[in-house]
Amino acid sequence: MSKKEIILLGAGGHCHSCIDVIETGTIFNIAGIVEQEGKSQQNSVLGYPIIGYDNELLTLKNRFDYAFVTVGQMGSSTLRKKLYNTLVKLNFIIPTIISPFAFVSKHAEINKGTIVMHQACINAGAKIGNNCILNTKALIEHDAKIGDHTHISTGAIVNGDSVIGQNCFVGSNATIVNGAKLPPDYFFKAGALIINQKDGKPYKGK
Repeated sequence: MSKKEIILLGAGGHCHSCIDVIETGTIFNIAGIVEQEGKSQQNSVLGYPIIGYDNELLTLKNRFDYAFVTVGQMGSSTLRKKLYNTLVKLNFIIPTIISPFAFVSKHAEINKGTIVMHQACINAGAKIGNNCILNTKALIEHDAKIGDHTHISTGAIVNGDSVIGQNCFVGSNATIVNGAKLPPDYFFKAGALIINQKDGKPYKGK
């Protein structure tokens, strides 16, 4: 079965990690990278050409059906969310991308635009929203719920029955306790033990 061509939005460090995941899979060939105009002078990313800019997505839709957001999220989800919504409006197909080196329970739910990186683990009953990043070695335990446009960083642990709102950032090696209920638009720092929203800070509107 031939692979499907896909374009990636964003040429930074997170894009590098996404390329690694996509290359280890059997579903997609990367046709090229779409960058923000004027942001970078590079012509390629890990050997894949820059084929256009964000303002050319309508034209690129005539050539490609599949697209994926590869802009990272170190705080606010604003840019990732904007690009994702643009792809939706233009009727691109936005897949879920899962590393073959991750474990995802057949009883978990992962929605479109989300990437599951190498050695991440998503257990039974977990529900992951749209356009999320579940980074390398992240652990999402049973029945946890993660809102749209949220980034769970490297090595972070989300324990069972916890709920994380949309547009959140959970830092590397942070631990969210069992059953915690966390609001949207919060930043939780690396290494934190997260019990409630007081363990983070809101960044909405920034």
